[in-house]
Amino acid sequence: MRSNTRRSTGASSPALRAVAALTIGVPVLAAALSGCARTVIVEPAADAANPKCADIMLRLPDQVGGEQERTTSSQGTKAWGDPNVAVLRCGVTPPGPTTDKCLSVSGVDWISKGGEADDTWVFTSYGRTPAVEVLVNRKLGSGADVLAGISPALQAFQPERQCIGAEDVDAPPAGSAPEGSAPATTP
Repeated sequence: MRSNTRRSTGASSPALRAVAALTIGVPVLAAALSGCARTVIVEPAADAANPKCADIMLRLPDQVGGEQERTTSSQGTKAWGDPNVAVLRCGVTPPGPTTDKCLSVSGVDWISKGGEADDTWVFTSYGRTPAVEVLVNRKLGSGADVLAGISPALQAFQPERQCIGAEDVDAPPAGSAPEGSAPATTP
């Protein structure tokens, strides 16, 4: 025999449904919002659309120097950390010969600019096309850690030239004039 009596669980009342929705919805919304970081506005480099930049971008790690990748506004760019510890732009003008400091990290040469008074170190890959520029906030991160994370992505492209130091250059024979100059004469 069937009973026509309904048992009320109380869950059907509109007030209880609203409370249940808030109880479930607020933590889900909070979790979703906590994972969102502001987009980093980065001006793209002139050659950011270079297909090799796309290959480099795909090879870059999600974490650099212990900092998580963030969303950037432009093609050929990446950023890590909140606030930014490192910002990368692929497709910058490759540097020519320079007297600026050069260092090699994991087989990739980098021109280094910035000093103790600067808050930002600027590293530009040397001898590879496309060139990559990395800005590192020296108050928040280590340039060595950042370059160690990024350099493997550039190793896929063979260097066209390498940094050299004064010790790498052969000295001209004694008494010879440098190429392009007139020999010394005595009056």
